[in-house]
Amino acid sequence: MRISHRARGIAPFYAMEVGKHAAELEARGHHVVRLNLGEPDFGAPPAVRDALREAMDGRPMAYTAALGLPALREAIAGFYRDRHDVEVDPARVVVTAGASAALVLATAALVDPGDEVLIADPSYPCNRQIVESFGARVTLVPATAETRFQLDAASVRAHWTDDTRGLMIATPSNPTGTSVPAGELAALCDLAREREAWRLVDEIYLDLSDHDDRGRPPRSALSYDPDAVVVNSFSKYFGMTGWRLGWCVVPEALVPAMERLAQNYFLCASAPAQHAALSCFTPESLAVCEARRVEFAERRAIVLDGLERIGLPVPVPPDGAFYAYFDVSGTGLTSWQFCERALQEAHVALTPGRDFGAHTARMYVRLSCAASADELHEGIARLGKFVAALR
Repeated sequence: MRISHRARGIAPFYAMEVGKHAAELEARGHHVVRLNLGEPDFGAPPAVRDALREAMDGRPMAYTAALGLPALREAIAGFYRDRHDVEVDPARVVVTAGASAALVLATAALVDPGDEVLIADPSYPCNRQIVESFGARVTLVPATAETRFQLDAASVRAHWTDDTRGLMIATPSNPTGTSVPAGELAALCDLAREREAWRLVDEIYLDLSDHDDRGRPPRSALSYDPDAVVVNSFSKYFGMTGWRLGWCVVPEALVPAMERLAQNYFLCASAPAQHAALSCFTPESLAVCEARRVEFAERRAIVLDGLERIGLPVPVPPDGAFYAYFDVSGTGLTSWQFCERALQEAHVALTPGRDFGAHTARMYVRLSCAASADELHEGIARLGKFVAALR
């Protein structure tokens, strides 16, 4: 059987590879502290689980429209209005089979072979893999602690070429948990718009971000750039990873193309998940999710305090998401060696920087703070003993 060049060339997602090795250790009776995947341990809000049980009462569950249930698209638009003070026409909301499907559809709609797309290094690996699958060339722009491991206008200008057609921005970012400052995000969008390039902003972790001193959540990129493509998900803030449900907000002119692509690629997102997700936007469910956001911030503090105590520096404290990106160069190990040995010797699963690009690959490791507080304390204690033994 001939395997395509695309399939042969795609790199593994090392966070998942680590997970496989962790499962092997668990099968042999070891307790592995899993800090490698960004998967909330709470699950969906209770009202959403109840809604799914009600939807699965034996009634026919037909395909929905390719763009999603009208009521769900309206609820998402209302979420932007009520939480982020942005008016979004529900007709611009596309419900997808997870944020990954939103990224696939948006990339298919925007990218032609040979186009160049600028993405920060470090960044979520699947984003660049999706772009490259459609024939585009990804330029990974090295990002440092000085720019919060994010793109900034100066670095984008320096890397812009005649082939550049778009920017992919994630704020807050996976793996670093850091956000782009509001003024810088507006400048990035302005720069790309002036050069007639598209802007895709991954806001999957936006609603897990810290609020300001007046208790207000961060603003969506749509506040600065109504024509940006914004991707979001039910996985993180709503704790629905396995439900595979997400959405994107796209410019009006892009909706027909997105609909045709959705019809051909996916037909529609899961109908039961869509019906249940309507209950995400009730006051009851939103209160549950806000309480969880606060708890995630507390867990993040456990991790940051613990890493500092055991001598693993985090150059830029995260202000959103549930990740810490720490420097292992002082241990004398590469990030891959550190993760391999931490798993085998301390039974702690982490993700090496090689997942997220080249620039920070050897020095940095991502730790997910999505596990319980007890598991985080245990994981930090084990890493402390492991690091002390290295020294």
